[in-house]
Parts: sequence; C-alpha cells; structure tokens
Amino acid sequence: MDFVLEHNENPKSVNAFAKANNFEESEFYKFFGSFEAVEKHVFKAIFNNTISVLLKSDDYKSFDARNKLLSFYFTFFENLTANRSYVVYALQQHKNSLKSLALLSELKKSFVSFVEGLNIETLDLKQEQIDKIQRRALQESAWLQLLLTLKFWMEDTSASFEKTDIFIEKSVNTSFDILNITPLKSVVDFGKFLFKERMHKN
Repeated sequence: MDFVLEHNENPKSVNAFAKANNFEESEFYKFFGSFEAVEKHVFKAIFNNTISVLLKSDDYKSFDARNKLLSFYFTFFENLTANRSYVVYALQQHKNSLKSLALLSELKKSFVSFVEGLNIETLDLKQEQIDKIQRRALQESAWLQLLLTLKFWMEDTSASFEKTDIFIEKSVNTSFDILNITPLKSVVDFGKFLFKERMHKN
C-alpha cells in the first residue's frame, strides 16, 4: 500500500519489489501468487478487521439483523476511510471494468457469508427451491447495496463523509422496510385460508 501511494503505480515485478524491501522473492510467493492477490487481500483484511471490532462489542451481539448490518456498514466505512487514498486508487485503476469486481471477489465472499449469518427473515413457503432463490436474491441485493454505498463514498466530498453516513442509514433502513414480510405473510395466510375454504366447499 505504501509503495502504491508513493509511486502512484504497482511495483514493476515481484523481484524488484522484494529487492527494494530487502527480502527474498520466494518469501512473497509463500503468501501470495501475484500483486492482484495482495490487492484482493487488502479488502478482505479490512472486512476481517471490521468483524473483529464488532465482535468485541457486547451491544453488537444483542442487536437484531438490521442494527447488526448498520453497525457493520458504519465500522467498515470507518476502516475504508482510514485507508481512503489506497482504496480509491485501487478501485479507480479498474474504473468501469470487470476487473474492479474481481478485485472485490474475496470481500464479496466474506460479506455474503456475513449477510447469510444475520438470518434475515424471508417468507417460509415450504419449498426448498424457492427458499434457495429467496436467499440468493437477498445476498445479491445486499452485495449490490454495498457496491452502491462504496461508489457513493468514493464520490462523497462532505466533511467527515457525513453524507455517506446518511446514505448508509437511509439505504439499510429502506431495504429492511422493503423486506418487512409481516404484511406479506398476512396476504399469504389469507390466500391459504381462501384456498382451503374454496376446496372445502367444492
């Protein structure tokens, strides 16, 4: 990260980078296969640090899914802000290309797993295939929401990125309001009742 920020480019080669930092090239390959793998790991490390901070909070452990996700967002973006120059550089390198998504592939795996662990309630339709589709749709929409927030944060010029905080709160709360399945459950239950009544009469 220091090299990239000082030189405004990635090192020319692993060999040159190793020599400049007084270690054997083989040491690098014990941990990473390429500089791209290092870049992916940076975003995963920021995610891991976020989770580590959250799990130290007793309050966090008692939160419902909505507040756990809000806490994740605020802490994650604090960590991104602490490394903003590098994060913006890394993502803008591949602006408007699929490479930027590849750069976030390790982050996506971790984040999707995190969202799955929140056990956000979906409709129980007693159909395994439909349940899988619902879960998949929930994960993908949560990931898209994180990407949109990341884009907003990169373009945010407000003091202390306060507009990003507002964006996070409004977007997460809106998504949970949309996911509020209580009214939908009532509609489904009513539909089942009508169906049973009709079958009974027939």
